[in-house]
Amino acid sequence: MLSHEAVAECAVVGAADDARGMIVEAHVVLAAHTLSPQMAQTLQDHVKATIAPYKYPRSVVFCDALPKTQTGKIQRFLLKQPDPIPPVKH
Repeated sequence: MLSHEAVAECAVVGAADDARGMIVEAHVVLAAHTLSPQMAQTLQDHVKATIAPYKYPRSVVFCDALPKTQTGKIQRFLLKQPDPIPPVKH
């Protein structure tokens, strides 16, 4: 997903899903691109074309920034919590 020009940074975590048990959920910070309803589908299609189609993120959450430690590592455990960071409104 990072190879797409619209993505500044991202983190991928497993998220609980009633139908599948777990799904791949991507938390994305956009790089100077306008957020649109089609952006999530565009990023999903990009990942499907780049890696195995079954590995694409079923859920895409757009946010202003990812939670990080003082050394700059992404705190993925915070992304797994309900409402970890405020999502960007469409």
